[in-house]
Amino acid sequence: MDDVTTELRRVIRRWQQLPADTAHENAGLVRELAQDLADRTRAQLGLAALAIPDLGEAALADQLTVMVYDACRVGLESYALNGLTQLRRALP
Repeated sequence: MDDVTTELRRVIRRWQQLPADTAHENAGLVRELAQDLADRTRAQLGLAALAIPDLGEAALADQLTVMVYDACRVGLESYALNGLTQLRRALP
């Protein structure tokens, strides 16, 4: 879990440093990972997928954090780590 926490912090730090227009342009990347983690977590629990509400760019870091920790709780730690690493590399 330490690796996931470290990578999550890196992603959030980068996200928070983006100018507003750049964050807006890249919000889909963050939202996509958060939704993917939510879907996989619910599937792991035998539940139907639910859409994460669009609360804007300011809330994305918090939404991603919740989804990462939920995914880790159901055994998707390596999947979450891989997704976070790819996201960090994709962000400007």
